[in-house]
Amino acid sequence: MRRAALALLAGVLLTGCSTGADAVDVNNGGQFRYVAGTPRGEVIPPEERASAPEFSGTLLGGGEFVSTELDGDVAVLNFWGSWCPPCRVETPEFQEVYADVRDEGVEFVGINVKETSDQFAVAFVEKFGIEFPSVYDPRGEVALAFRDYPATAIPSTIVLDREGRVAAVYTAEVSQEDLRSTLDLVLAEGA
Repeated sequence: MRRAALALLAGVLLTGCSTGADAVDVNNGGQFRYVAGTPRGEVIPPEERASAPEFSGTLLGGGEFVSTELDGDVAVLNFWGSWCPPCRVETPEFQEVYADVRDEGVEFVGINVKETSDQFAVAFVEKFGIEFPSVYDPRGEVALAFRDYPATAIPSTIVLDREGRVAAVYTAEVSQEDLRSTLDLVLAEGA
């Protein structure tokens, strides 16, 4: 029992978001709508989905990314940091899922947040052999675009349907099994 309580406390501390001096305050007093995390292996019913905000940014390694590149595909947006222990577990698992589903109309985009240097993020991506692109977002500007969703918890994962609507929201580490189950459900829509 004591071990479980300590593990829970450690998990809460590790999944919390730290803010640096250059971070954008995503709780800046605006009127925000909080969308609760989706239960594992479930998706938000299509009639209850809201459109995801558009965003853009610079990719790790150079180049620009615009979210409209995801139009017509199912997309997995993963907010991560090299400093985040759960990210070290789930990101390599996401790569395995990505390798299996990228030819089925599924795109993955990492959103690297709150890094003090892009060198840490690039080293992380290289270490784990991550092939999907990541937007470098040290100030949390993309997270701010998703202020209606709890993208300030790291890691957070948002699954978009083919119409660019939010189909699932996860505010903690997502297992490969749960991600595959969610993608199967979203891919089966309208098929």
